[in-house]
Amino acid sequence: MNQSFYDRFTILENRFFKENRFVNMTPENAPLPTWEAEKDRLPRPVWQGHDDVLRCYDKTWKLAFGNLCRPISGAGFVSNFIDTAFNGCIFMWDSSFILMFGKYGARSFDFQATLNNFYSHQYADGYICREIEEDTGRDHFTRFDPAATGPDIMAWCEWEYFKNFGDRDRLARVFPCLMAYHEWMRLNHTWRDGTYWSSGWGCGMDNLPRMQAGYHESFSHGHMVWNDACMQELMNCRILMDMAKVLGREADAAGLQAERERLISVVNDILWDDKTAFYYDLWKNGELNYVKHIGAYWALLAEIVPADRAERFIAHLTNKREFATPCMVPALSADHPEFNPAGGYWKGGVWAPTNYMVLCGLDRYGKFGLSHKIGLNYLDNVVAVFNDTDTVFENYAPCPDAKGRPCKGSPAKDDFVGWTGLAPISVLFEFVFGIKPDAENHVIRWHINLTERHGVERYPFGKDATLSLLCDARKSEHDEPTVQIESDRPVTVELWWDNDTKKKTIRKGA
Repeated sequence: MNQSFYDRFTILENRFFKENRFVNMTPENAPLPTWEAEKDRLPRPVWQGHDDVLRCYDKTWKLAFGNLCRPISGAGFVSNFIDTAFNGCIFMWDSSFILMFGKYGARSFDFQATLNNFYSHQYADGYICREIEEDTGRDHFTRFDPAATGPDIMAWCEWEYFKNFGDRDRLARVFPCLMAYHEWMRLNHTWRDGTYWSSGWGCGMDNLPRMQAGYHESFSHGHMVWNDACMQELMNCRILMDMAKVLGREADAAGLQAERERLISVVNDILWDDKTAFYYDLWKNGELNYVKHIGAYWALLAEIVPADRAERFIAHLTNKREFATPCMVPALSADHPEFNPAGGYWKGGVWAPTNYMVLCGLDRYGKFGLSHKIGLNYLDNVVAVFNDTDTVFENYAPCPDAKGRPCKGSPAKDDFVGWTGLAPISVLFEFVFGIKPDAENHVIRWHINLTERHGVERYPFGKDATLSLLCDARKSEHDEPTVQIESDRPVTVELWWDNDTKKKTIRKGA
């Protein structure tokens, strides 16, 4: 780790860092798998009449396996990992989202271990740099640079992995690292009222036009209260408390409940505008910036939107003048004067990580029908561009080109797997097909919206269960689905259909 002479005198050791098992861990020395060798072990989607989606799915995994790397000696990395596919660094939030689809390939490669390389670079005070060079192990930023770290979403990534596999051993290993990092963020990235700040690069939405005049949109905190940073830490508090409960460490997370309650009260008081029914950033002068951007929707995952506000807040996602563009959901509302119909990076681009966040957040509020609709729209656009280009892109344009076709964003890297693997894998499985795992309780909740024959074969669930989940074609979404479920371990499958109003429970397995 590249700690400076200065760091040695400014770091106060965090109580949880003493439990970090990744620092000085012996690096992994296992060979890397190939897509050709593993493709018949990966989950296999089935979707009648959608062969192009299946081709996009296969191409995505092939690109992902081509980005697998081994630790370079002396860099401080401890595990094989998947490269971000951007600039020779691993990125904290890119990696977290890549692993959201990588979990489905866990039987072939331990994608989740990518985060081990962040934990192995944790400082004694809990800080972790958001961008680390793969060949040297050097941090790309110093600790107190406003762009140095964030977003704080690794706990969410680990919790989603736990929901798929129920791996308590990993949860126990990563919990202290995540607690130490959260406490560093609370100590170093908050204002006096407990609200959080970030920067354009720190929040990951580089050029989003949200800053007050006189501040740099990418590198300054702007003395602003950042709505996404606040919501992410509120989500983080909830997830870390859930982790602590599973691990029997409630006492270690006792302070998180007080932080969460206090921050919910402040955020709902100062960042909400009731007239427009939206959460905004708060400028230094005490004024809301009135920029409707996708970062506000972390509020759904954080579960802090009161019941009397939720419907109006969610309704912006279905408004064609705002977020219901032909390719949903743009980073910036279409009614903003700087909205770019060609994408313009975060001035309108449609991004896999933020779309996935919105879809997961809608599920937290029981909006399964809407998450299916948005997920299907997004996947359709990604696959339409794939059919023209044979690849996937970093982001997509919210509006079609002059010929009326969906198109990649401007600018956007190609072969970006990268987090765009979310679209034809996780979005397909979880929101288009509607398969939601809960390995801790041995339950799969299957929200069936499609009428074509569809499902997943070789679906990995829990530590070692493999399932086949197939639904026959139906004449109407109102018809009760007929399913074929096979499992080599006991599992309960709850079927939901007809706009999520009906439920049927099936128990299968040895």
